[in-house]
Amino acid sequence: MMDGPYFVLVVIGVVGTGLVAGVFCAFSTFVMPALAALPPAQGVAAMRAVNRAALMPAFMLLFLGSAVLCAVIAVVTFVLWPDGVTVELLLGSGLYLFGSFGVTMVANVPRNEALAKLEPGTREAGAYWPAYVREWSGWNHVRTVASAAAMVSYALALS
Repeated sequence: MMDGPYFVLVVIGVVGTGLVAGVFCAFSTFVMPALAALPPAQGVAAMRAVNRAALMPAFMLLFLGSAVLCAVIAVVTFVLWPDGVTVELLLGSGLYLFGSFGVTMVANVPRNEALAKLEPGTREAGAYWPAYVREWSGWNHVRTVASAAAMVSYALALS
């Protein structure tokens, strides 16, 4: 059974990965469908604004802080090797670090950077927009499931 600071780390891990899962779920279920329904120039402009806003400290602290926390939990788990919850803790860390943070870095961020280079209303932006929405959303579904599964895995380690 976990106790003390290790227990607190995992509780914070549950909260952090759960909050990130919620943000990603919102994008998968209604934000991206709403943006996709807009004319391309408006969708591109709105998504570019969203991407700029996502770089603000509040979300970055949550997203990057959860990644750091998951890495710390993984390292502490390897050192302490707690009875009966090692698999859940390592699985939760791996799911978030690879399925959420990793996918963001290799799939979503490059698409955001490509979109940022396009001016809304141009032919080039209008042509890119449908593929962007489809591909970005597909990878966002992966991030949503991975973050939620990390939360569940950490929660199971607490029970």
